[in-house]
Amino acid sequence: MKSLSIAVCACVGFVVLYTITAIIIQCVTNNALDSSLTMGVFGLFGTELAVSGFIKIFKIQKEE
Repeated sequence: MKSLSIAVCACVGFVVLYTITAIIIQCVTNNALDSSLTMGVFGLFGTELAVSGFIKIFKIQKEE
């Protein structure tokens, strides 16, 4: 598996784990996680995935 694929899988995996953890914490404590933390996590990993997509596009164009 190439490093870019590993990074994408890690990003998606972390976001899924974060979401599951946030739901569990909310159910157990009846308090939601801070919305700015959630926005930061999704913003960071969303940006990472977008950059990975651009890198892949440029690699494909360079090969042609």
